[in-house]
Amino acid sequence: MPAPPPGGDTPPSDGFDYPLTLSVDYPDRDLDRLSTAFRIFTVIPIAILAATITGGSFTTTSGARYVGGAVGILFIPVVLMLLFRKKYPRWWYDWNLQLTRFGNRIVVYLALMDDRYPSTDEEQALDLDFPYPDAEHDLSQGLPLVKWFLAIPHYIVLIFLTIGAFFAAIFAWFAILITGRYPRSVFDYVEGVIRWHNRVGAYAFLLITDRYPPFSLRP
Repeated sequence: MPAPPPGGDTPPSDGFDYPLTLSVDYPDRDLDRLSTAFRIFTVIPIAILAATITGGSFTTTSGARYVGGAVGILFIPVVLMLLFRKKYPRWWYDWNLQLTRFGNRIVVYLALMDDRYPSTDEEQALDLDFPYPDAEHDLSQGLPLVKWFLAIPHYIVLIFLTIGAFFAAIFAWFAILITGRYPRSVFDYVEGVIRWHNRVGAYAFLLITDRYPPFSLRP
């Protein structure tokens, strides 16, 4: 039997099979016009709740430290742990995954892609996942120090894509108020921009992969 060609098991680099996956269920139904009309106001309570995840702290006489919130996405601690211990603590990964899902549910709701109020724990219309990294074998020890810098080309592209997504959401707002439906092509574009943001975040800040994100809106 001939030997398999070299690199045959290498994951594709065109955006398919990227470690972070994100999809939003298209609402093939009439959306709530009233909720859509006042979405900029109805999102405020859950946005405030998300903001309180970063809060003050106090220390008891026993030395135990309690926080009014947590510290958001764990980035610098993960950098230091990878740099000196080559380890990604599992509970840090779980925290980053769940917080990323929660934040994206709010973004999906604000972008009018789902008229159900964002849940703090249920996945709802959003399916976002990334695998727990094998830090010992799959992650570079020093690369996390510069990933944020290497991702600069993505930041530049995302500025323009996000502006486009903003105007696309405004167009969808009028479309939903008139027809009750979110135009599918607009939905796919906004979903692609959200996915692109998350892939860059997975590489540069969540640090769950060393694979450079693709310049693609596609799944």
